[in-house]
Amino acid sequence: MPEVNIHIGGRTFAVACQEGEEHFLQSAADLLDGEAKSLMEQIGRLPEARMLLMAGLMLADKHAGSEEQMQTMEDKIAQQEAWIEELQNRPKPVAETREVAVIPTEVSETMAELAARAEAIAEAAEEKLRAAG
Repeated sequence: MPEVNIHIGGRTFAVACQEGEEHFLQSAADLLDGEAKSLMEQIGRLPEARMLLMAGLMLADKHAGSEEQMQTMEDKIAQQEAWIEELQNRPKPVAETREVAVIPTEVSETMAELAARAEAIAEAAEEKLRAAG
């Protein structure tokens, strides 16, 4: 069983671990060391047991906060997935048909003819007004 020297709060500890787990142990020690250094900056030198206890509690507090955030996010994801499933299970909307009136060609031609006559009458009236005035 390999033994790893870890450094926490300026102190060195020899810790045994399973073969191949050395890098996990070192990562965990680095986290604990970061909290210990933060404590030492705030409070100063502490007895070893107190420093380790406080650093462990600070990490546990951060972990609990992360767990709470993760649970909140998992709840939101579950809610979103439920909404997606509800939307996917809704029946497809029925296409609406709208009827549009179709004007017969004869009516269109007659209206165009009437419009042309009205324009001609309007032009004749304007010419009479210019001549009279």
